[in-house]
Amino acid sequence: MSKLKQLKSELSAELDSILKYWSKHTIDNQNGGFIGQIDFNEHLIANAEKGSVLNARILWSFSASYQITKNEEHKKLAERAFDFLSKYFYDSELGGLFWSINVDKTPKDTKNQIYALAFAIYGLSEYYAISKEEKALDIAINLYLQIQRHSYDPANKGYLEAFSRDWKLIKDLRLSDKDANEKKTMNTHLHIVEAYANLFKVWRDNKLQSDIIELLETIEEHFINTENGHLRLFFDEEWNEKPDVISYGHDIEAAWLLLQCAEISEDEKLIANYKKHAIHMAEATQEGLDKDGGLWYELDPKNNELIAEKHWWVQAEALIGFYNAYQLTNDEKILDIVYKNWKFIKKHILDKQNGEWFWGIYSDNSIIKKDKAGFWKCPYHNSRACLELIQRIEIESK
Repeated sequence: MSKLKQLKSELSAELDSILKYWSKHTIDNQNGGFIGQIDFNEHLIANAEKGSVLNARILWSFSASYQITKNEEHKKLAERAFDFLSKYFYDSELGGLFWSINVDKTPKDTKNQIYALAFAIYGLSEYYAISKEEKALDIAINLYLQIQRHSYDPANKGYLEAFSRDWKLIKDLRLSDKDANEKKTMNTHLHIVEAYANLFKVWRDNKLQSDIIELLETIEEHFINTENGHLRLFFDEEWNEKPDVISYGHDIEAAWLLLQCAEISEDEKLIANYKKHAIHMAEATQEGLDKDGGLWYELDPKNNELIAEKHWWVQAEALIGFYNAYQLTNDEKILDIVYKNWKFIKKHILDKQNGEWFWGIYSDNSIIKKDKAGFWKCPYHNSRACLELIQRIEIESK
């Protein structure tokens, strides 16, 4: 068996393993939907709040996987995620999405974090692709229209981060404690364009297409540092940069994902530009590779200080980003990075005893003891890495 076929075979088995974990351990039979948190020790936190991002990512993962596996159980779990999101996270009254709900299904944090709306669109459009459930498409379109109505900045372009339930600007715009409190962020823009592109695949709307094209142009102008191949992360409303860390995981994720969005947009100039960016950003990300094949989390360039952790999602995006760069260049050295990174994942990140992936490891290879499932720990990055490579290798081998 060739190395590529072997890789595809192993990733197919790993996709099955990831989906089995989420099928077996995360269904909340008592309260509906999915468990809000499973800690490092595999303890279910029964009263944990449930996050909209986790639910939307579960919806995407099972919907996307069903297109490959044709496993009816995966379709049923996608339907479960859709039902729960549409009933309890979607704010049918004011047209937004609750950031989190209590275990009894009542709203907890009612802010409209645009990042979460984007993931809902991403999951809903993927679910529509497998179900043709019109309600899923209707909610996705409505969330897109709400983002355009409230978050889009007509004066300077780009999108603002967060609003109250009734769409007023709020002071704390951050996704999480580690983020800078700024009005425009790379992370949110990346996931808006990802969501819009996925929606365009099932809803061929001309205005949506032009919004994707403008967004890709905005990202190219402001977020991609064409000198060094890294991303700029935080800006104020008028595009004054607030310098921060180099995020290797986001660099390599954006490298392949933005090219995919450009291809979906069908804009030839953007496709050509983003092919160049994909190669350049993959080259720049190699600075963050360790000799064991793992990709470090972040670098603080001001102090030249490495955040010496190797997180699960960073490795998942590295698999796709470097494989994408290999496809664009046919450079076998880049393919070797993919093999080495997968070897690292198998050795250090896969939880061989309980399933799923550990949060990550520290520089001494000790495990980071954080959630196995939770607000930010989901099946989206790792299932997507498996799905992308399975499909790309399949096409290459034909």
